[in-house]
Amino acid sequence: MLPRSEEHDEIPSGFTLVGHVAHLNLREQYMPYKNIIGEILVDKNPAVRTVINKIDDVGEESEYRTFKYEVLAGPDDMDVEIREADCTFKFNYAKVYWNSRLNTEHQRLVDAFEKGQAVCDVMAGIGPFAVPAGKKGVFVWANDLNPDSHESMLDAISRNKVQKFVKPFNEDGHVFIKEAARKLLKTEHEVQILAKQSRTEAKETKAPPKVLRTVKQPKVFSHYVMNLPATAIEFLPAFSGLYTEEDRKLLPAGFKLPMIHVYCFDTKSDDNVQEGISICKKISEQIGFEVTPQTPELSIFDVRDVAPKKRMFCASFRLPKEVAFRPRQSLPTR
Repeated sequence: MLPRSEEHDEIPSGFTLVGHVAHLNLREQYMPYKNIIGEILVDKNPAVRTVINKIDDVGEESEYRTFKYEVLAGPDDMDVEIREADCTFKFNYAKVYWNSRLNTEHQRLVDAFEKGQAVCDVMAGIGPFAVPAGKKGVFVWANDLNPDSHESMLDAISRNKVQKFVKPFNEDGHVFIKEAARKLLKTEHEVQILAKQSRTEAKETKAPPKVLRTVKQPKVFSHYVMNLPATAIEFLPAFSGLYTEEDRKLLPAGFKLPMIHVYCFDTKSDDNVQEGISICKKISEQIGFEVTPQTPELSIFDVRDVAPKKRMFCASFRLPKEVAFRPRQSLPTR
């Protein structure tokens, strides 16, 4: 056991709350007291019913970013309900990926989307980007490989009434990047924006609400979101030859190629200069085209620290035309 003074140097002082589940990541020296810590958390926090401790790194158990855990207090009940960005999500925390610390990052990116734009969310999870964006009036094609995430996303789309704007998929991300671009070119979809009516007004008039305007889904994506920081950069080769010569005939005049928002991990420093150079080099290697920190429209956003020497970033850049219209090659799959 550590001397008392050393024990108190790093006393556990926080936890992640996901619905009614308090999620801990205890250091080795506190493991003998884990159950006591769990009981205290339940006793002192009315919102907490279950306390768990992570016993492996996210992604070690499966490619779906799930993790192994042990229950320290309360029932082994991982079915949770949470609110974020005025949206409700219900899911099994043991079967899907969710990180409450990313709520401000979700909002930051959704704020960058404009109403009426089309967004391709390649690793959408249960929809923390897609559903709030749909509520804003953004058309989102949202994909995730994990069948449980897909099911929870279906529920979130229905629960938050964004079916007209959010279209769910359960496909391999490498293939989805390209196929979604081609399908969108040939898809006709529009949404009628209706005047709001109270129940009383609807009862009295017995008439359908007035159509204020009709919004047509664009033929091209303005943004691609790739929130799988451990490996998302490895999906970038799928953008090579995004559009074929045949596709080019269908592209609207004056369209802009999409902004790519790819999440990744790197080292951490005070100014992130070396990290920016490193991330640009990785992107360049994957797309076969040089991207540098000086590239127009490129930004590298410091999302959060994930370990003493590890930081999560979001690199955003405009897809170069040299990449988008390159002759297609066969794609790798996971």
